[in-house]
Order: sequence, then C-alpha cells, then structure tokens
Amino acid sequence: MPANLTFDALKKAVAEGEIDTVIACFPDMQGRLMGKRFVGHHFVDSAWQETHCCNYLLAVDVEMYTVPGYRTASWEKGYGDYVMKPDMATLRRIPWLPGTAMVLCDLLDHHTHEEVAVSPRAILKRQIARARQLGFEPMMATELEFFLFEDSYDALNDRGYRDLRPLGRHNIDYSIFGTTKEESVMRAIRNGLWGAGIPIENSKGEAEIGQEEINAKYSDALDTCDMHAVIKNGVKEIAFQHGRAATFMAKYSHERAGSSCHIHQSLWQSGQPAFRDEGDPHGMSDLMRHYVAGQLAHAREITALLAPNINSYKRFVIGMFAPTRAVWSFDNRTAGFRICGENTRAIRVECRIGGADLNPYLACAGLLAAGLAGIEAKMELEPETRGDVYHAEGAREIPKTLREATELMDRSAMLRAAFGNDVVDHYVHAAHWEIREFDRVVTDWELRRGFERL
Repeated sequence: MPANLTFDALKKAVAEGEIDTVIACFPDMQGRLMGKRFVGHHFVDSAWQETHCCNYLLAVDVEMYTVPGYRTASWEKGYGDYVMKPDMATLRRIPWLPGTAMVLCDLLDHHTHEEVAVSPRAILKRQIARARQLGFEPMMATELEFFLFEDSYDALNDRGYRDLRPLGRHNIDYSIFGTTKEESVMRAIRNGLWGAGIPIENSKGEAEIGQEEINAKYSDALDTCDMHAVIKNGVKEIAFQHGRAATFMAKYSHERAGSSCHIHQSLWQSGQPAFRDEGDPHGMSDLMRHYVAGQLAHAREITALLAPNINSYKRFVIGMFAPTRAVWSFDNRTAGFRICGENTRAIRVECRIGGADLNPYLACAGLLAAGLAGIEAKMELEPETRGDVYHAEGAREIPKTLREATELMDRSAMLRAAFGNDVVDHYVHAAHWEIREFDRVVTDWELRRGFERL
C-alpha cells in the first residue's frame, strides 16, 4: 500500500505554505530513521532527486560510535558519502509534526549509483526480487509491542533510567477500562499514524504493566517494513510530545515480560494466497510446508537478525509467551513458529522469535531467505510439536545468547548464498562489537552482588 502523498500534491502544499519541511531519511543498521530535514521549497526544487549523507551511518553502533573494522567505511577511507535517493512512493504527511512530510530513501554508492549492499532496505529488496523471480509476492505484517512510561525521556536519562514507572499499575491485557487510562497517548498514536498513510488496525493493552501493542494492515514485505520503521519513530515522537517515554527494548526489566515483534508471512501468486490448499486437512499447500520447513531448518542461523542485541536474549524465558524452541504448531503461542488462519484464505506462518528491538528489514529478509531456501530445496516439513512446547524434549532450541547466534549466522551457508559474504560479514562484525562492548562493562548486577559479599 503506497503512502498518502503524491509529489504533485506535495508541490501544491509547499506552494500554499501548508507543508514547509520534508524529512528525507533511511533505516540504519539498528532500524532507526536517519536523515535530514529540508525546507519544502528546496526539496521540491531539487532535493527530491537525491541528497547525500556520510557513509559512517552504516558503520556505527547504537551510541553512534564509529566502530573500527568495517570494510565499507573507515577512517582509512575517509568516511565519504552515500547518495540518499528518495523513494517517492513512500512520501507521506507526518500529522504530529506541524507542516511536515517524510520520504524514505534508498542508499546508493556515490560513484556507481548502485544500491549499497549492506543497507537494510537493499538487503530486503534483493530477497523480494528473488521471490518474484519464483513467481511469488511476499506479504507480511509485524506486531509491535512497547512499554509506555510516566516520565519523559530526558527525566529518565537524567536519573540513569532508575525508578522506571510504567504508565499503569497492573496488567491491562485487552482491558478497555485499563487502556482508557493511556488513551490520551495511544489515541494520538493511532490517529497520527493513520494520518501518515499507515493503515493502523488497532491498539491494545498487552500482558504486562504499561505494555502496549499496535497493529498495521498486512501488506507487501517492503511496505510492511517501511511502515514498521515509521510506526516506531512515530510512537517515540508522539510519546515525547505528551511528556512520556516509550521503549522498544526486548526486555527492560527482568521482573517484567519482554516486548516482541511477531512477524506474519505468506506468499501470494497471481493475486491468490499460495499457502492455501483447500484439499489439505489444515489448508496448507505443499509450498507453505516447504517454506516453513526452510525457516525451521535455518531458524538458529537467522536468530541474530531477529534478536540482534545482547538484551534480546533476556526475553526468552519459559512461561512469558516468548518462545524458547524453534518448532512449529497450529495456533500455539508456546512455539517459535505458529500457523495461523488454519483452513482459511488467511493461512500464514507467524514467527514469534523476534523482539521489538529488531530491524524489520533484516528480520524479514532473513525469514524470507530461509523460507525460499526451503521452497527451492523442496524441504519436507517436520511433524507438528503439540502441547506445552516450552517442555518439549529434544525440540530445536533458540540460541541462548547473541554470541551463540552470531557464530551460527557467521557459519550459515544459506545466508551467505542469499545475502552475500560482504553483507553477512558486516553484520557479524556489528554483533561482535556489541558483545565486546558488553563484556568489558561492569553491570549493576555484578556491583550489587559482589561489592560487599565477595
């Protein structure tokens, strides 16, 4: 589904003074939006064709530190430019920012004008092209969970993120009265995103104090990830405007459940759901079985794309609705892969492994690559795992740490064939940096545990 603003409409709005600012941005390695704010007149005059940014933006960590060791950008290479090429199909109004529009950009090599291979949007686009060569259109949706807090980002930062008070006092999962208390923020989020051309379906209270979920309409894979990036940015900006803070950390407290990002997926062919077979007892086509088999076979290799941070692995706790086993089951929330919409046109696979901290482009690209590998090899789907999957003996386990998941990604022949060695090496290097940074830091847990007692 395209965004809600055409270039002609933008030019008219700028000429009439309705829009004076255009944000041109792109998703970085962490899935955050990076870019520039243009004066509207300059954007419609020339910047809509292209602009530039420093190539270090795909070679920094979450703190924006220039990480050494990347092949694509370094001090030795002088940190040159990338071309930011606006994808005008993503042009949209941003209602919560006065007089503002936004467009997402692809990153191009400054000299060749080819897409930068390690940029998240390019990685996903290559897997979509691969699916289309096989005759399929990948359709996806992401369910984003997050926590709202009483205080602002600045207030929480200034007190070292201690005494975190969620916006709520008890579990309000599906509670209408409970979510009414948060409606001043959530209504602004739903309506703001809708006004930005994102077909928000609903929001709801999730299964923890102060936790929310927001859902957008199922769409093609690239549009889904673009919407995801704008939703995440929008939630933070709108929360900020209301004096609140929102976090998409996978696990902000070991005493609370984590925040997930479940990814629903199916393939369509000639406008029809290719996962549907009316003759099958459950409505699953052979194509769907091959696709799910591929994801199971490569689940451990792609986990670092679904859980990209040290903190991501704190979420995988038995009994907290985050999976610990990469197996499949029908409508079973204890499994890593849940088959939804059994015996309907909406039959699809939901990957429940990812946390809210994932980069949607990388996660969806990894899932798509694994599923297509299953189709190409005509992999047989293993038997369904039923019951309480948390305690299923011998079931395939999700990696327990980023270190383990990174080693599996590094050794993945499937990912190297699908993404290319340079891309895999780039994100393996990013993960190794995060691990090294964590390993050298003394944590609050260590200090409390050892200061007096050791």
